[in-house]
Amino acid sequence: MTALELLVTRLRHLGVTLAVSLAVLVPAAATSASTPTASLRARPAAAGPAAVWEASLEGVHGTSPNVTVREIARVSVDSSRIRVRLGNPFGATPLAVRDAWIGRPIAPGLAQLVSGSNRALTFGGARQLTLQPGESRLSDAVAMTVPAQQDVAVSLYAPNSPVNDHTFPPFQFDPPASYINTGGDTAADTSNASFPTTPVISGNTPSKASGYHPGQTWWMDLVVADRPAARGTLVTLGDSITDGYHADGPPGQRWTDLLAYRLDAVPAQDRLAVANAGISGNTVSNQPNPYDRTGQCCGPPALKRLQRDVLSVPGVSAVFLLEGTNDIGGGTNAASASASQVINAMTRIVSRAHDKHLPVIGATILPMCERAGSAQEKTRLAVNQWLRSSGTFDAVVDFDAVLRNPSNPTEMIPDLRHDCYHPNAAGDTLLTQAIPLWLFGVPVSGHTGGIHPGTHPVVTG
Repeated sequence: MTALELLVTRLRHLGVTLAVSLAVLVPAAATSASTPTASLRARPAAAGPAAVWEASLEGVHGTSPNVTVREIARVSVDSSRIRVRLGNPFGATPLAVRDAWIGRPIAPGLAQLVSGSNRALTFGGARQLTLQPGESRLSDAVAMTVPAQQDVAVSLYAPNSPVNDHTFPPFQFDPPASYINTGGDTAADTSNASFPTTPVISGNTPSKASGYHPGQTWWMDLVVADRPAARGTLVTLGDSITDGYHADGPPGQRWTDLLAYRLDAVPAQDRLAVANAGISGNTVSNQPNPYDRTGQCCGPPALKRLQRDVLSVPGVSAVFLLEGTNDIGGGTNAASASASQVINAMTRIVSRAHDKHLPVIGATILPMCERAGSAQEKTRLAVNQWLRSSGTFDAVVDFDAVLRNPSNPTEMIPDLRHDCYHPNAAGDTLLTQAIPLWLFGVPVSGHTGGIHPGTHPVVTG
């Protein structure tokens, strides 16, 4: 049996064979970052709206032409009374939305809508919306019910407005996406007549051309349900690994979507919706982005966008942090970050979340193909050792242990990766299987009440 087969066999039954190391505990320091939070399970069911989808905005790329963009978003739980949040966080001029509608596609990922499903969006009762630079706004609720793992389509007409967007190389099945029409305002049209399916223009780079754009969305960063079939929302804060960068191969989805499937299988009173706040190329620490001098490709560092992308999310009940790869790897625009720089940023994120009484689950940094003994690999190992042993996070999932190659621990198992930084879809499947649902307060055999204060479990495969 190969090393890959051994690992797959070992992880196939993770739900009953997880090893939880409670020996790696350290006394809680007298800082808010290490102050134990209340048990997640003890938190009450969501008393109001909860986010059921997210695609964090990352930058501004020019101005919208005279087109309508129809955006596809897949909700993570059964949802009723739907709202969307639009934003202009990076624009230097106002975002003027002249028409906005929400409907139900006839099938996942399609632009054609179910007859009679398209409804006008309003904002404080108004059909139009102007957002000044830095502003965002949640729409009024629309009387619409959407089953879990099904799409909504939000059509926006905002010509001559700054294009605040989210772009990434998409995974295969029903990714966040948009259709750009052939021109003018067709937001109210339920047909796909003005929304061509070709050319297919991947979200690798921003584009304003008419066609289908998997991996690209404009202005919309949240879908919220007033009546979610969940008691709150888990926000996953991360970089391209969380965003789903080239999660190629079966089952064709990223680890957060597969986690949402697992959570959907438990009773609603135990369930969390999942909101994905991953941005490809993102860093955790405050530094210039390694890949982009303009600062528009990859979002502000996680520490700077924490308020908008996590703490302001309706219904947020827990946070999962997977970041640090881009800080440590560095690039032409920023040198490799030190372990202390990454650790300091993570500590501050945990502290701010704890100030809001939110539990934070961390994940170790995956192997990066950096040479053994190199500065980057030493930094990665140091950060991972701190993650496992410091007790800063309420719990840690050891992703590094799940995917590292037994014969070369500086890299991921070759069959489970897209490239040196990113798992493929099979790797993402093992990551999501490595996350025990009791961390989120789901009652399972041997674990009730979620993460108990002061325990700081480290979960490994």
